[in-house]
Amino acid sequence: MVKHNNMLVNNHFKKAWQIHVKTWFNQPAKRAKRRLNRQKKASYIFPRPVSGPLRPLVHGQTLRYQSKLKFGRGFSLDELKLAKISPRDARTIGISVDFRRRNRSLETQTANVQRLALYKSKLVLFPRKAKKPKKGDATKSERNAVVQQTKPFPYHIVRSKDKARVITEKEKTDSAFMTLRKARLEASRVGDKIRKERKAAAGASAAASKKEAEPKEEKADKGGKKKK
Repeated sequence: MVKHNNMLVNNHFKKAWQIHVKTWFNQPAKRAKRRLNRQKKASYIFPRPVSGPLRPLVHGQTLRYQSKLKFGRGFSLDELKLAKISPRDARTIGISVDFRRRNRSLETQTANVQRLALYKSKLVLFPRKAKKPKKGDATKSERNAVVQQTKPFPYHIVRSKDKARVITEKEKTDSAFMTLRKARLEASRVGDKIRKERKAAAGASAAASKKEAEPKEEKADKGGKKKK
């Protein structure tokens, strides 16, 4: 709202609005063009999947989006190691690799390892030279029966659910807040505990070396005395 006793704004509503209107009459033609381009790409990269390399399953960031499941950038090195696939070979057989990603959840790691195992079981390797196939390459009949994957590799996660049971007396009295607080306190004092152990070990070793040195000094004193 305008403050004070100012002049009213003189709006101009007689502009040539027709020249600023954007039309979208080529929308059906663009749609057909995109479909033809997808078909060309699929035929060009046959028999590889149309959706690209295999992607892992990850959860969204922050508390708000952590329940959302989506495709990530690439599989971590730990997941590839558990699936017995080297990072170098993974990129040659259509598996994306992310060297920076770390596994923070055991459930997600297990799901991605299972995803890799399923992908390996369905993988058909074409030989570089049809006349000289190597070990592990598909036969001619297997290559002829290949069907191109037009959609992203499917996934299905079975979530474990706890069965209903009676609450114990310990669970009624325990406090989750105090348990976490004690654990955080113990974690912050780990350094003090290590320093005390090192100090005690150093004191014990110094005392042991001192005891070993005392008998040698006594023998030296007895040997150095002259008879009268």
